[in-house]
Amino acid sequence: MKIVVAKNYEELSLQAANKVADIVKSKQDVVLGLPTGSTPLGMYKDLIDMNKEGKLSFKDVTTFNLDEYESLPKEDENSYYRFMWDNFFSHIDIDRQRTNIPNGMASNVEEECKDYERRIEDVGGIDLMVLGIGNNGHIGFNEPSSYFAGATHRVKLHENTIEANSRFFGSLDKVPKHAVTMGIKSIMQCRSVMILASGKGKADAIKKALEGPITPELPASVLQLHRDLTVIVDEEAASLLEKR
Repeated sequence: MKIVVAKNYEELSLQAANKVADIVKSKQDVVLGLPTGSTPLGMYKDLIDMNKEGKLSFKDVTTFNLDEYESLPKEDENSYYRFMWDNFFSHIDIDRQRTNIPNGMASNVEEECKDYERRIEDVGGIDLMVLGIGNNGHIGFNEPSSYFAGATHRVKLHENTIEANSRFFGSLDKVPKHAVTMGIKSIMQCRSVMILASGKGKADAIKKALEGPITPELPASVLQLHRDLTVIVDEEAASLLEKR
């Protein structure tokens, strides 16, 4: 495990963007796992700048997003499909056919999950998975549980996750109650993992994930077992760590 403590969010974002850029440059047909949420926005902005300046190309990159809400059309302003195109994909030279996001509108969710895993396997697996972390320690939409979930699957969202995401929807009632997410097994099979966290609100989750017991009650804690984990946090998110 490598822990990088950045001075602030801007430095965190640039450190993360540089790591993504390095792996894109180092391997042809690289496969990236990508998150949504507020934390990676700075990283995406820095990557867009690199692309526009001619320093980085995504034309041979394949991407797989972590998750998607169930029952939200792609065009909905709160879908993760829309998030990725508004905040990243539409600003870079990526091939649309190489972008993969779970279909939350699938009529057969179980088959959609199996197909998503098959697509990952068909390209040889994910080289770098970028993750955020929830206040309750969830990664993707893998919520605290009595067991570690396996492959891509349908999940019922916890009340605190629904509450945390309600700021985007305007009210609790409008937040979807289910989602499709890559599972813990899917994440752990990625060759490298990078987790990002910013702000005091993530300090407790980061401490428990990196220094606490490995337990499905805090899903991110399983990352302690990953063979190639990089943690990039700002000073506030790192404030409770004993080893920095």
